Amino acid sequence: MAHFPDGFLWGGATAANQCEGAWLADGKGPSVEDHLTGGTVSTPRTFTRVIEEGTYYPSHEAVDFYGHYKEDIRLFGEMGMKVFRMSINWARLYPVGDEPEPNEAGVAFYRSVFEECGKWGIEPLVTISHYEIPWGLCEKYNGWADRRCVEFYLNLCRTLFTEYKGLVRYWLTFNEINILQHGGMGSFVAGGIMPKGDREPMGLTDVDDPAELSVIYTALHHQFLASAQAVRLAHEIDPENMVGCMIGGGPSIYPYTCAPADVLAAQQKLQIGTWLCSDVQCRGSYPGYALRYFADNGITVSMEEGDEEILRGGTVDMYTYSYYMTNCASADPEVVKTGGNMVMGIPNPYLKKSDWGWAIDPDGLRWSLNEVWDRYQIPIMVVENGFGAVDERAEDGKFHDDYRIDYFRSHIKAMDEALADGVNLIAYTTWGCIDIVSAGTGEMKKRYGYIYVDRDNDGNGDLHREPKDSYFWYKKVIASNGEDLA
Repeated sequence: MAHFPDGFLWGGATAANQCEGAWLADGKGPSVEDHLTGGTVSTPRTFTRVIEEGTYYPSHEAVDFYGHYKEDIRLFGEMGMKVFRMSINWARLYPVGDEPEPNEAGVAFYRSVFEECGKWGIEPLVTISHYEIPWGLCEKYNGWADRRCVEFYLNLCRTLFTEYKGLVRYWLTFNEINILQHGGMGSFVAGGIMPKGDREPMGLTDVDDPAELSVIYTALHHQFLASAQAVRLAHEIDPENMVGCMIGGGPSIYPYTCAPADVLAAQQKLQIGTWLCSDVQCRGSYPGYALRYFADNGITVSMEEGDEEILRGGTVDMYTYSYYMTNCASADPEVVKTGGNMVMGIPNPYLKKSDWGWAIDPDGLRWSLNEVWDRYQIPIMVVENGFGAVDERAEDGKFHDDYRIDYFRSHIKAMDEALADGVNLIAYTTWGCIDIVSAGTGEMKKRYGYIYVDRDNDGNGDLHREPKDSYFWYKKVIASNGEDLA
C-alpha cells in the first residue's frame, strides 16, 4: 500500500525560456536566455552580446507553448495532472525590467494560461524567476549585482500576486537559486551578471577570484532580500498563498570514501552549495559556516542596515528542489582531477548513468528527502525529476520509452519510502512533462517529456504533440495516487 496522502499534487514541470518561444511577440523583451545559442552534449552553448543573424537561439521559438498552451494544458488535464509547475517570463511582463507598469498583453497571456489550468482542475505552481531575467536589467545594471533589482523584482511580484489572486496560490521565488554561486552560465542566467566577452562559450564554472566571488555573493544576497520581501508581500495580498524556495539538486553529495577527510569534504560542499541558500531562506539568517567561508575566501558581501531583519521576517512556507542524480566529493586532488569536474562532483562508481552521464540514484532521493525534512520540518515538493534521453519512433509509429517509466517508477517508490519515514512531501512534478529545450545544452535531442514535440536540434519540425508510453503510465499512477506502478 502506497503512502501518498489524499490530495497529493502529482504533476509536471516546465520553464518559460525552454518552452514558450514567441520571444519578441506582443511586446515581450529579450531575456538572458535569448542570448544563448544551441549546443550539444560535447559543445557548450555560446553567449552572444548581439543577436547574430543566421545563428540558432533555441529559446526564440522553443516548442511554442505560447501558441499551443491550450492544447498542452488539455493534454495535461486528460492525463489527470493535479499541478503544473511553470514559470513567468519576466520580460513578457516587463520588457526591459525596470518599467513602472507591466505589458498588458503579457498580463493577459498568463491570466489565460491560469484560467485554462483551472478549467482542468490543475493547480499552477509558478516560479517567479526561472533563468529569465530581462536582458535590459543585465545590460543596464549588471543584473542582481545591483541592489535596485530588488525593487524591480518586487514590482513584478506585486503585479503577479494582485493580478492572479485566486488563480495561483503556490509560488517559488527563484529557480535553483544556488546555481548563482557558479560562474559562467550560472551567474549569467541565474544572476544576470554580464559575461566579460562579446561571444563566449557558457557552462557552469567554479570561481576562486575573491572580487568575482564578492560580486556573485552580493547578487545572491540581493536575491535573498527579494525572496524574503516577496514572501511577506504574497501573504499580505492573499493569506492563502504558499511561497517556497527552490534549490538546485538538494542534498545530493556523498563522500567518495569513508575517509574522514572525504566525509568533511562532502559536508562542506553540501553546506556551501546547498544548505547556505536554504538556510537563509528557511531559517532567516546566514549560518556560521557561510560566514567562515566568506572570511576564508576574501569575500565581501554588500549588506545594509536592516537586511538581517528583512531576512528574518520573510522565511519561506515550503522547501522545493530539483533531483536528478547524486555525485561524490573527495579531499584527494587526484581523484577530483580524474573523477569529474568540481561543479558537478565526482561520479559514483556504484551507480548506472544516462547517455548524458547523469547518475541514476533513486535511493539518493529518499535520503535527500529525509535530510531536508529533518533540517527544516516544513512541507516539501520535488519539483524537478526526470530522465533525459534520445527517443526513437518505433516501427509501429509510437514512442516506447520504457527507460523513462523505469526511472519514474524507481523514484516514486523512493518517495513512497520517504513518506513512510515520516517526511511531509506534498507534491511531485516531473521535469519536462512535455519535450522542451534542454537548459544545459540547448538541445531538443535530450528529451524529458512524456509528450513528444516534433522539433529537432536545428529548429526543424512542425511542433505537433503526441503522447509517449510514459504519458499513459503516469496517467495510471496519478489515478491510483501512486498505488499502481506496474
